[in-house]
Amino acid sequence: MLSEHARRPASVIIEPIARTLQKAHVSPNAVTLGGTVAAVVLALWLIPTGHHFAAAVLIGLTTALDMVDGTMARMAGGGTKFGATLDATCDRVTDGAIFGALAFWFALDAESHPVLLALTLTILVAGQVTSYVKARAEASDLPVDGGLIERPERLIISLVALGLSGLGVPYVLWVGLWLLGLGSVFTVIQRLVMASRSDASTDHIAAPAGAREF
Repeated sequence: MLSEHARRPASVIIEPIARTLQKAHVSPNAVTLGGTVAAVVLALWLIPTGHHFAAAVLIGLTTALDMVDGTMARMAGGGTKFGATLDATCDRVTDGAIFGALAFWFALDAESHPVLLALTLTILVAGQVTSYVKARAEASDLPVDGGLIERPERLIISLVALGLSGLGVPYVLWVGLWLLGLGSVFTVIQRLVMASRSDASTDHIAAPAGAREF
């Protein structure tokens, strides 16, 4: 939802960084991997130890590299199929680290409400399924575009709520997690509905290798 609208204003900052990295002969795939490693380390280090404001700021900066590598690929004449696969895989790893670390913190914190842990696990699973539905549908030529809570929304809401919570703002993490939990489940259903309404949704598929045909 936000990705297309955010890309243009962010390009003022992202494009000079991308050009500098290109001149230094850094590949887009290296930027993807570097940003992922940094985000995972920061999430697993800062979130379980309660440094939530620092985690929100620093993880936000590292995940911005997700736009840098794409910009670099476009400047080089277009990305590769492997680059797109690597980027999508690293996105899932980063999201898993962020929400996994948050769930771990809730599990360790005796004062946290069990609902917060349940919401975090719901977001973790629903976020992965949201991406899988799109990938699986498009592999079957079923167009699935957009959705209420895509990755940019998930990162923005979670990191803003986490950062404000780290500054002592009451109930902001509750609100953020409820929004993401409900919105993420809705997005899974929304994308399945999109796929079901495609003209190709009722096309038959080939049986798996070795399966008995009737």
